[in-house]
Amino acid sequence: MTTFSRSPTPAITVFPTHKLSPINRKIYSGFLEHLGRCIYTGIYDPTNPNKSLIDERGFRRDVLAALKPLDIPVMRYPGGNFCATYHWKDGIGPRASRPARCDLAWGNVETNHFGTDEFMEWVTELGAEPFLCLNFGTGDLDEALHWLEYCNGTEDTYWANQRRRNGHPEPYNVKYWGLGNEVWGPWQINQMKKEDYAERAIQWAKAFKLQDPNVELILCGKEGATGWDLHVIKECVLPQAKDGLGQEALNLVDMVSIHGYTASEEHYENATAPLGNERAIEVCTGLIDLAFAENGLLVDQKKPKICFDEWNVWSWERAPGSKGGEETYTLSDALAVATWLNVLVRQSANVEMACIAQSVNVISPLMTSVDGITRQTTWWPYELFCRFMRGHLVAVNLASEVYEGPTKPAWIRAVRETPFMDVSATLDEDGCLTMCVVNYHLEEEMETILTGAQGIVSVYSITGEHHRVTNMEGKQEVEVKEAEWDSSKGVFVFPKCSVTFLRWKTA
Repeated sequence: MTTFSRSPTPAITVFPTHKLSPINRKIYSGFLEHLGRCIYTGIYDPTNPNKSLIDERGFRRDVLAALKPLDIPVMRYPGGNFCATYHWKDGIGPRASRPARCDLAWGNVETNHFGTDEFMEWVTELGAEPFLCLNFGTGDLDEALHWLEYCNGTEDTYWANQRRRNGHPEPYNVKYWGLGNEVWGPWQINQMKKEDYAERAIQWAKAFKLQDPNVELILCGKEGATGWDLHVIKECVLPQAKDGLGQEALNLVDMVSIHGYTASEEHYENATAPLGNERAIEVCTGLIDLAFAENGLLVDQKKPKICFDEWNVWSWERAPGSKGGEETYTLSDALAVATWLNVLVRQSANVEMACIAQSVNVISPLMTSVDGITRQTTWWPYELFCRFMRGHLVAVNLASEVYEGPTKPAWIRAVRETPFMDVSATLDEDGCLTMCVVNYHLEEEMETILTGAQGIVSVYSITGEHHRVTNMEGKQEVEVKEAEWDSSKGVFVFPKCSVTFLRWKTA
């Protein structure tokens, strides 16, 4: 929680002993889609002539080496829009017999050389849990249940045995399953009305829970504050019938998915845009509460939370998906990503999982080439959040001047202020407090009265020569610079156009 007051003199007061909601590390999850170079030449690159970068399975060693230290908890796959025409059975068995298919989402030919078993092997190597998104476009319930059986089956059944014949005797135990992706969108194959989707989703959810009561199902919401979200949440956040499962009533839906992308060529619009999604999270949480109240769910039942399983900075004009979606990110975009992550931390009571879209090459902080990888400007805030921002949210008070220019979306200021600074703070299990402060101002450093810090503070600063600087073409213009600050000075100077992490021991 961050409280705010207008003030010409910047001031931040952090309250280390005022622990609020626990932060679920799943908010730092990732996403892989069969789009552009995300899979092929991204994580799987067997034809790369630089053999030192490729292991015996065709996986990129350098990509795994970069991602592993982040301790990414969950990886979503195979889409995205791609999953609306994806038939998982095409991607198992000997590669030579796998059929190539037209990908209607992105206009490509999918070879199916990388499929379920390869993904499971890769995600296990990464140390993350898998999250599979079901085909609600051209797929049917039988196909979905067969996939569940292939992944999780332990009995002497057809698809469990097929997995064993393919060299994987033990079940994958996939916990997270998405009930379709953006099926509300006109770009989707088999776009659905909210009434039709809700009816289908509840029946699929019932069947999945009957086959494997341990799975967690993610409902396809929209953007959190829409009529679609209102309808599908009210219709689908329902208990399972006792006589259907022979057990106490549980929720059919475990999380509600929402998506959001932000971007603008104007710096202040770009960097502050994620704040609109904070309000979307709050509204969506209210809709879930409404469903609990109107559907008669019980207090002791687990209330579904939000799965923000696609978020990032993405300008379709700069990086259209039809051309691979490869963004070149600026320092301004790094500030926007830090704001996104501040939002997810501040909303930790309401958000159970979030997936940056995507993890390699496609609108990604990490880019590959034949010779190696490039960490874009947006990599650095993501890495530091993954490393440090964990444990519990703690209370912070911010006093700052306010940006009063245009915002994107325009209605942000109708529901909240847009100060020139943005902040969140966490206290981890080792008693280390970490605070992330974004200074949006293009011209002014913020000389800030900082109250609540203790002793010598570790400082991690992300900034650059100007807000449009990038890390492409072999130039690492934006990196993390480390320093120390003596908190007894009482005043800390946040550089202009910067992201700063302050970290200290509280006891």
